[in-house]
Amino acid sequence: MPWNEIVNFTPIHGLAGGALLGLGAAVLLLFNGRIAGFSGIISSLRVRNNLWKLAFIAGALISGTVLHQALNLPAPESQLPASGLIIAGLLVGFGTRLGNGCTSGHGVCGLSRFSLRSLVAVMVFMASAMATVFVMRHL
Repeated sequence: MPWNEIVNFTPIHGLAGGALLGLGAAVLLLFNGRIAGFSGIISSLRVRNNLWKLAFIAGALISGTVLHQALNLPAPESQLPASGLIIAGLLVGFGTRLGNGCTSGHGVCGLSRFSLRSLVAVMVFMASAMATVFVMRHL
């Protein structure tokens, strides 16, 4: 199978998405004084002061959906059955609690603040992702 069929890498979309994510994180920090860590925001929804959290999550979901439709992108596909996706989601949730943050909190916000803890967390995220892909594709 040719490389371009294995990996659907679009640098323009990745760059635009990363820039928008960084802009959203910067706006949240500037106007609300909060770090844009999605796992932390979602896990703290049960406490008071939820309006900004709900608005942030809704904005991320709605803007992604609108942009996906506007660019007429194909629907994402997965080779895993629904049960595998559920298990993967639970493992990611467990990992974010264990690592005290997710890729958005550590990768976007922590690295931009030169946090050593976030640098280590991102290196562990990336190593885990590479190991998972290797195991899933080659073993």
